[in-house]
Amino acid sequence: MDSSETPVVMYFFPFIGGGHQIPMIDIARVFSSHGAKATILTTTPANALRFRSSIRRDQSLNLLITIRVLDLPNDAVSPDSSMSAAPFTDTSVLREPFKLFLAQNPPDCIVIDVFHRWAADVIDGLNIKRVVFNGNGFFSRCVSECIGRYAPHKQLGSDSEPFLVPQIPDRIELTRSRLPPFARNKPGLPDKIGKAEEKAFGVVVNSFYELEPKYVEYFKTVLGKKAWPVGPVSLCNRNNADKTERGQAASVDEQSLRNCLSWLDSKEPNSVVYISFGSLARLHPGQLVEIAHGLEASTHNFIWVVGKIFRCAENEGRVGDDENWVPLGFEERMMEMKRGILIRGWAPQILMLEHGAVGGFMSHCGWNSTLESVTAGVPMMTWPLSAEQFYNEKLITDVLGIGVQVGSKEWVSWNAEREELVGREKVEAVVSRVMGGGEEAEEMRKQARALAEKARRAVEEGGSSYEGVHALISELKSLRKN
Repeated sequence: MDSSETPVVMYFFPFIGGGHQIPMIDIARVFSSHGAKATILTTTPANALRFRSSIRRDQSLNLLITIRVLDLPNDAVSPDSSMSAAPFTDTSVLREPFKLFLAQNPPDCIVIDVFHRWAADVIDGLNIKRVVFNGNGFFSRCVSECIGRYAPHKQLGSDSEPFLVPQIPDRIELTRSRLPPFARNKPGLPDKIGKAEEKAFGVVVNSFYELEPKYVEYFKTVLGKKAWPVGPVSLCNRNNADKTERGQAASVDEQSLRNCLSWLDSKEPNSVVYISFGSLARLHPGQLVEIAHGLEASTHNFIWVVGKIFRCAENEGRVGDDENWVPLGFEERMMEMKRGILIRGWAPQILMLEHGAVGGFMSHCGWNSTLESVTAGVPMMTWPLSAEQFYNEKLITDVLGIGVQVGSKEWVSWNAEREELVGREKVEAVVSRVMGGGEEAEEMRKQARALAEKARRAVEEGGSSYEGVHALISELKSLRKN
């Protein structure tokens, strides 16, 4: 068989935290569905268990996709592989088994997460094509690059003084308090990540052209980056089993999940607020009190995924342990009134957002959550916390017009205490604004639904992201001839 006709061999090396691992697994599945021979490299058998079922379902459809667990040395300690593993988690213990596997089984290309900071040198030293994945969209990348290049925030009088991001297509206003520490103090991406990306073959992006067309073009032409938009990759999860198990098994059992979905079935269309702040965020107990009171005062139905809290001595009146904190009596009142459901731990977010009763998403604006809200056609209540989330908020509210800001103003690391609390009045007001059914809410809903339709078309045959996947595979095939 001619080499151009044999499947392209692609490896995918996801980071261990949920926000990066989940989309990378989806990306591997997408490329496999396009005919690539995909292998997912992972750290431990326990880590592989999180996505093994979906891979087996793909294999039953004769897709060429497998999982390879890297063999650690006997005396090595495996890195934290939980879904809430932090971005600075060191995975360099994998260096030698990773290098050995690549040397013995060289692929046409490897797609690697930028948080494996040590891996670029290994891959480049073996002359293997390296494609980078960093978990962000085009808009936030363009904003970050322009802030780094032009430093518009350097001469400000205070962290709360606004500035305009220079040279980008839209008028975007930020404050220094909303920037990550490295962006406040030093231009560009963190050194190791920035340099590794500069030398890469290109960047694969979980986004689609129609969502941020001006920024796809800006990223490629003005910033001079080689990139392939291939998303929203969450749309590769087409059946309920994939959606329920995506990331890891839901914290609720099967019967409780059925009860939750039945509760949603009993509600009017667009009448339920879904609240989740992602796998990393740890909110202060006082902030949870404000959210609870705001939700109760709004009188709207809700599903609230209560995650981990910031550990502190301030725990009077709480229910449960520090992982599952809610104000005393709140859950019982909401259940009695059939107003709300609390889920502690991991929830099948795609299933929830796609339900017709869900009409708004209060979110930390992580890129995965943002895309999942877009693909479900659900307007957002934006509450960014860290990472590039304040940039994503601006895309949602100022560019796309599908969300309203709750009022978060301060970038704080996921594991640090924040001075700012968003009050219950703001929570109540933003829920009423998005869910109230006025002209503004209807316009946001209309725009969100239009984007959802564009997202689905993008991944179908002939769509922009479908062609993006095909373009990378075709380029890798063409390089075999040289």
